[in-house]
Amino acid sequence: MSTVKEQLIENLVAEDAVSQRKITIIGSGSVGMACAICILLKDLADELALVDVAEDKLKGETMDLQHGSLFFSTSKIVSGKDYKVSENSKLVIVTAGARQKEGESRLDLVQRNVTIMKSIIPSIVRYSPDCKMLIVSNPVDILTYVVWKISGLPASRVIGSGCNLDSARFRYLIGEKLGVHPTSCHGWIIGEHGDSSGSPSKWMLKGYYVFSELIYYEFDFFPFYNCSAYEVLKLKGYTSWAVGLSVTDLAGSILKNLRRVHPVSTMVKGLYGIKEEIFLSIPCILGRNGISDIVKVKLNSQEETLLKKSANTLWNIQKDLEF
Repeated sequence: MSTVKEQLIENLVAEDAVSQRKITIIGSGSVGMACAICILLKDLADELALVDVAEDKLKGETMDLQHGSLFFSTSKIVSGKDYKVSENSKLVIVTAGARQKEGESRLDLVQRNVTIMKSIIPSIVRYSPDCKMLIVSNPVDILTYVVWKISGLPASRVIGSGCNLDSARFRYLIGEKLGVHPTSCHGWIIGEHGDSSGSPSKWMLKGYYVFSELIYYEFDFFPFYNCSAYEVLKLKGYTSWAVGLSVTDLAGSILKNLRRVHPVSTMVKGLYGIKEEIFLSIPCILGRNGISDIVKVKLNSQEETLLKKSANTLWNIQKDLEF
């Protein structure tokens, strides 16, 4: 006896089982789910996979998204504890990790999250050896280095979300100060995604250059920017929505091969006098191959000093890591 499906639908061609734009998100916490909903609403994936060890929560989050399938175009949402569910992913977004606590710096998280990376990265590479990895877990610069070493993938395919969000926050606050939309304020925050981030050498507002001295001394602005993420952390206990939007911005550049410039964390050994294997945010061109190019930014002496400070801060912790 035929099934209801067979009575309603006559199959003509077997469906290709391999997704062309599959994205996997590791971690179903607040950041992971913010990434998931933003990616779905941007229609970046034809299949979205979620992986987490908390099976009940993962099942509930997956069902919640599946029930909203009418409102987006991603045809398949799957999840599981087994990393096989991530097989053949084009992009893997790693958000798993211990959450930063109030009063705790991103660097305080490092050893706890290194252990987590050791437990998940080999399985990702096993099932998706050709993927690009986007690391979001903090401290992101050190963990991007750790993932690169564990995975064995080229550095161009292991990308830290880095200062993409820092730059967005800065552009928003500049725009708020000047009364214009953030898209009219251009520039990058570079260096560590954290307390030692360097400043951009100049900003361009509707065709006019606004130099960093104006920002520092007339607006007294940079200290306010540097505390903005911690203010969110203090008020709501964690950051999520802005992170999800930033990660989706990066994912779009990669999957659509847009070749846009983003300040993301990448290997900077040999640049700006840095001699160690350090990952820091510098402007990079993102496309289907991951990081294809690095933008050569001319730094003044103050900015180069800040960048080296970021490198030294990370190296002093990274050199003693065991993984």
